[in-house]
Amino acid sequence: MVGKAQAPEPRLDERFLLLVLAAIQFTATVDFLIILPLGPQYMRVFDIDPGQFGLIVSAYAVAAGISGVTTGIFLDRFDRKRALLWLYLGFTIGTLFCAVAPTYQLLVVARAVAGAFGGVAGAFILAIIGDVVPEERRGRAMGLVMSSFSVASICGVPLGLLLASHISWHVPFFALAAISLLVLAAAASVLPPLRGHLEKAHDAHPIARLLAVLAEPDHRMAFGFMGVLTFTGFLIFPNLANYMVLNVGLTERQLPLIYLCGGLCTVFTMNWIGRWADLSGKPRVFTIMSLGALVPILWLTNLPRVPLPEAIGVSTLLMICMSGRFVPAMAMMTASVEGRYRGGFMSMNSSVQQLASGVAAFLSGHLLGQAPGGQITHYPVIGAISALCALLCIYLARYLKSAEGAPGLAEALPVEG
Repeated sequence: MVGKAQAPEPRLDERFLLLVLAAIQFTATVDFLIILPLGPQYMRVFDIDPGQFGLIVSAYAVAAGISGVTTGIFLDRFDRKRALLWLYLGFTIGTLFCAVAPTYQLLVVARAVAGAFGGVAGAFILAIIGDVVPEERRGRAMGLVMSSFSVASICGVPLGLLLASHISWHVPFFALAAISLLVLAAAASVLPPLRGHLEKAHDAHPIARLLAVLAEPDHRMAFGFMGVLTFTGFLIFPNLANYMVLNVGLTERQLPLIYLCGGLCTVFTMNWIGRWADLSGKPRVFTIMSLGALVPILWLTNLPRVPLPEAIGVSTLLMICMSGRFVPAMAMMTASVEGRYRGGFMSMNSSVQQLASGVAAFLSGHLLGQAPGGQITHYPVIGAISALCALLCIYLARYLKSAEGAPGLAEALPVEG
């Protein structure tokens, strides 16, 4: 019996192209994540409160979400290589602006600039992979590029924190801007002109395609589900570092251990949860992981001063559960849209996630306060709201429907009447 032919190995130039795209994704991810654990330094250096720090975080995400919607309308009208290079140049300038920003107000503006360009550049990579990599190698290509998220969590963020804690908060952004310039030069050299999609660019007006995606009730339900899912985590994570330092008693030099341990564990658990979801059913696994997340959510947001190992254990458990929800959730989301809408749907979904994370960071920052001794107050309230949102996600997941011919997700999780 003749076995199925293996997919041909990618050419060397294709590998270089994928490595460059992965490097772009890595720098954009580190730039977004590094701001979260730098909260204690910003609050000290700029003499700001949790609400003002929340604005620093949300500026990047909201700008990325808005630019994702607006630029997505017309970017398909340009050569993808040229568009990506200009977007990444804007991101690099925004990152350098973050490094030299002398005041809190200018730092907020710099974060918005970096987000407006970086968020779109990250999403643009997926379109380039679809254009360049043959279908038989596309899964492997996606895996390579998406692994940059894990590398950013395990290496990029802890290393940036070490530079910030031992030298200055400016240094991670200077280093990231320098790396981005090198990656930009490599991208200009490696990326081929990508104009094949221009032949169909005028088949339908981009706004008409966008409205077609939004017109489907199932799509709107899916966007609502993903918005609440993202909102749940970003109520907590922007002020996790502040709470660990000011309330739990960690030093700023111990913070990298929180992100290093969490990143290492999620690399393994996300793969395991993915296989579990394929075997046991994605709605079932999503429900279990969401219910499991309630424990570390409420535990961490009420955590008193504890030894370092316990703080690392609780925060790592939170990262495992929160990231574990996204594995079956993204599979459910992908199945809820027809193939002809999938490109526009996923682009819009990326913007929904960015906007939800920005709103959550802004809201949590303004709900929190500071005691006279500097401790964060009302974090348990944030935890309770996050827990309620996690339960709401379970409810909304019941109404996601499959567009791929399989039994609908609504039927897989019947609503008791």
